[in-house]
Amino acid sequence: MGAEHEAGARSLEIERKYDVDAEAALPDWAALPGVARVGAPEERALDARYLDTADAALARAATALRRRTGGPDEGWHIKQATREGKLETHWPLDEAADPEADPLVPAEVVAALAGVAEPPFAVIARIRNARVAYALQDAAGALVAEFVDDHVTATDVRRGASSTWREWELELGPAAPADARGRAALFAAADALVAAAGGRPAASASKLGRALGA
Repeated sequence: MGAEHEAGARSLEIERKYDVDAEAALPDWAALPGVARVGAPEERALDARYLDTADAALARAATALRRRTGGPDEGWHIKQATREGKLETHWPLDEAADPEADPLVPAEVVAALAGVAEPPFAVIARIRNARVAYALQDAAGALVAEFVDDHVTATDVRRGASSTWREWELELGPAAPADARGRAALFAAADALVAAAGGRPAASASKLGRALGA
């Protein structure tokens, strides 16, 4: 990684997650406020390894560290829970790394975790995800939100336990309402569409938490 990537790229994720049955039909997302068009499905094969310290320092700090391949944002990610949403810091992949080997956390990422957790880090979970993504756009073609339909296979490495499930996720985009009231109205409409399809708010706040039984 070059010096231009040392600080990492930062973004705030504002999203809603849902648990759904395997046979659930997709809602008509064009019914959401402000959505005029649903883009074509985009398939993504994602493979993520999550790491933590032996004493779970990252988990205690409501922080997740992963190396993920596949998708437009593959790379190293630090996710930190905040009141507004999930603050994500992203670095590109270390190209020379063996994708099947346990990942070695780059120095830039370790530095970003200073004060939160210190190495060594070890893999605690591996999450593979067959994802289909849809861009939800307004009349001008701007992104109101991205909807993803995820079929997840997860392994809790420490316990050797595996699980599978399906979930939906709706993440706000640049053209989403900027005010709290508008966002609440959009998510309320999404909740209603999901409920009509037989879904429900996710019982776990993250895939990692569900993989580890949290």
